[in-house]
Amino acid sequence: MAIRTILKMGDPRLLEPAHPVDIELITSTPVQEVIDDLLHTMHAANGAGLAAPQIGVGQQIVVFGFDHNPRYPDAEPVPKTILINPVISILSDLEEEDWEGCLSVPGMRAKVPRYTHIRYQGFDRQGTVIDRTVKDFHARVVQHECDHLIGKLFPMRVKDFRHFGFTDVLFPNLRDSSVID
Repeated sequence: MAIRTILKMGDPRLLEPAHPVDIELITSTPVQEVIDDLLHTMHAANGAGLAAPQIGVGQQIVVFGFDHNPRYPDAEPVPKTILINPVISILSDLEEEDWEGCLSVPGMRAKVPRYTHIRYQGFDRQGTVIDRTVKDFHARVVQHECDHLIGKLFPMRVKDFRHFGFTDVLFPNLRDSSVID
């Protein structure tokens, strides 16, 4: 496992769509090394999630989850998940705006609209099918991470730029400036 450099907004690799992982190669050493590096890098950065494009790997792999995170004291736990080749289905047209940040957009936050109820499907690191229906914060995390796989960063989803800025200005009493990622 290695801690990888997290690409920052402005790097063109973050805007490229990621390629699906060949299902037969999920358990291969190269794919498993990417997963291990994602997990190690996410934990080292104290993130709630990380996508392969954020470490310069153009594959459809995201990792996310936590039991408790002081940055989200009211958020329900999100199961620690490795999700490969995800597919998201929107189960309700209801959207909610809430604050997001990103390890690739350090020091900034914005209110971002996300669907509140989704189903996501894909594969875990053993190639076993994942099929979950989730709501609220869990749904937000999944949508945020999967956006990286289509070349989108959270500022691209902001609707009202009055709710976008530097974390230390928006939240002067908050010690950790990272949200979601």
